Amino acid sequence: MSKPKNRTGVVYSTDPDFSYQENKTEEMADIPFSMQKLKVSLDKSGRAGKTVTLVENFSGSLAALEKLGKELKNHCGTGGTAKDYEILIQGDQRKKVADYLQKKGASVKLIS
Repeated sequence: MSKPKNRTGVVYSTDPDFSYQENKTEEMADIPFSMQKLKVSLDKSGRAGKTVTLVENFSGSLAALEKLGKELKNHCGTGGTAKDYEILIQGDQRKKVADYLQKKGASVKLIS
C-alpha cells in the first residue's frame, strides 16, 4: 500500500517553477496534567447498549493521548480505546478513572 500524498489543489502543472503546497498538520503541544480540565462521564449511545466511561477535553499530542489511554486501561483492568481526543474505557469505571486522573494532577469533572 502506498503512502498518501499530502498535496492539495493541483493535479498536474506545466509550469516549470511550480511547487506543490503540502498539508501540514501540527500536533498540539503536550500540556501538563496540572493544567488539564477533563470531563469523565458514562456513555451508552450508539454502542448497542454497552456502557463506556468517556474521558473528554484532553489537550495534547496524540501520542500523549494514547499513552494516557493505555495507563487508564491498565489501571482499570479492562479494554478501551483512545481516538478523536477522547478516551473510551469499557464499563462503568468513572470513579477509578477520576481518582487516577486526580492523582496525576488533572482537574476532573465527574458527570453522573
